[in-house]
Amino acid sequence: MSEHTPRAISALPVLEETAHQTYPSATLYVVATPIGNVADISVRALHVLSLVDAVACEDTRNTAQLMTRFGLHRPLIAAHQHNEREVAETLIARLQAGERIALVSDAGTPAVSDPGARIVEAVRAAGLRVLPLPGASAAVTALSASGLVNDQFYFVGFLPAKARQRENFLSTLRTVTATMVFYEAPHRILDCATALAAVFEPEREVVFARELTKMFEEIHRCPLSEAEAWIRADAHREKGEFVVLLAGAPAQDRESDADAERILKILLTECSVKQAASLAAQITGRKKNALYDRALQLKQEE
Repeated sequence: MSEHTPRAISALPVLEETAHQTYPSATLYVVATPIGNVADISVRALHVLSLVDAVACEDTRNTAQLMTRFGLHRPLIAAHQHNEREVAETLIARLQAGERIALVSDAGTPAVSDPGARIVEAVRAAGLRVLPLPGASAAVTALSASGLVNDQFYFVGFLPAKARQRENFLSTLRTVTATMVFYEAPHRILDCATALAAVFEPEREVVFARELTKMFEEIHRCPLSEAEAWIRADAHREKGEFVVLLAGAPAQDRESDADAERILKILLTECSVKQAASLAAQITGRKKNALYDRALQLKQEE
């Protein structure tokens, strides 16, 4: 064996070190699992999954498959968005009896746009320990490869499914200066791109990160004005799970948005919502639809 041949993973000293670390009982272990490439699971996560008394998981079939691939077999407890509150009581009782329980989602970090937050909240409220094991996160993975230079990011998660609600919500994000992070399903990715282009400036940079860490991973960056065309150019681009990153608003946009809102408020005192939005668009150069949505919100707040 040459000096460049990698040692067998099982012989690495770090595995013995991992086994000798402290793993307290009566503890809920929040364990991140791979978002695609199965090799992205951590050594510590594997050890904990081999050690716990049971694994609470979003889908027992998916978790059973993951566990089997690593030769692990532990009792599984279904813990999804429809039964979180009920299963939390069961888990708390078992933790109080001194057991170790792992909490996982189908992929990535539990409780981040995935089930688990209510369980963690209930366990903490019961005075029990919650121990996180960091690992894969689709949002952070996409950010790291985006090239969008910003010290801040704003995690939005999934947008509303209905078009009007989606555009109304996006209009509230126009002045956010942090990079915005969205999750989107494949059947809505074109609608997402259309909605972003309708609300934000065409020169805003957007990144589509598709099927991260998987065989057909694709990360594409372009101005919003080109986003729809890029998706439509290849039918495969409407397949797979997406992380969408949108560049934040420059400082001057915040100032002009504030000015547009001031004008809109003045016009609303004398005009209808439709007229106020139309006049404000002519005065400021802002998009009429976004101003109309904001005018409706202002009227509702009166």
